[in-house]
Amino acid sequence: MTKQTVLGRVTQLAKANINALLDGAEDPQKMLDQLIRDYSNNIAEAEQAVAATIGNLRMMEQDHKEDVEAASEWGGKALAASKKGDELRAAGSAAEADKFDNLAKVALGRQLSSEKGAKDAEPTIAAQSEVVGKLKSGLDQMKTKLAELQSKRDQLVARAKTAQAQNQMMDAARNINVLDPTSELSRFEEKVRREEAKALGKQELADSSLDAQFEQLEGLGDTAEIEARLAALKTSA
Repeated sequence: MTKQTVLGRVTQLAKANINALLDGAEDPQKMLDQLIRDYSNNIAEAEQAVAATIGNLRMMEQDHKEDVEAASEWGGKALAASKKGDELRAAGSAAEADKFDNLAKVALGRQLSSEKGAKDAEPTIAAQSEVVGKLKSGLDQMKTKLAELQSKRDQLVARAKTAQAQNQMMDAARNINVLDPTSELSRFEEKVRREEAKALGKQELADSSLDAQFEQLEGLGDTAEIEARLAALKTSA
């Protein structure tokens, strides 16, 4: 994976609108779980790529530092060789002086090469540093987004469980209303009342029948009294 690909993916994921994704999902919880897995995998992948990019940057920085140090060192050698050549030439040793001047030229060539290498690397180092900065920022945003996803997922699961519990409670309440045991008690009570009323009716009927019998006996007593009095009248005559 190239750094441009990593940067593009990190930027895209960091800018992802979670709410918009959830609004279009048939099962938000499953989508969040999948997003969390995707984010975690992409973060791990991006971290490896960013680490490699940073490693390359540090290598270029080290090479640049070595080129700068080498340029300085070759400059010092060129200066020393040139001075030695001047001393030999002043002493009349032209041939020896030419050797040191040639060494100075070689050193200056190495110095120029090192300076050129350092200078050529500077734009690349600057660009790579900018990319690393963006990648680090993108990774931080991705980790923040992952934490947001995990939080939303936990909230959604909690809300789903609460809603499920409420639905179960409402279903149970509805079943209780449909099969209300108090209605059965009411019907049984009504049946008892009817039986009690029937018993009272029978009792009242029995009582009225007994009264009639006593009244009949009382009527028979009056008749007997009348007959006795009539017999007494006839006897006295």
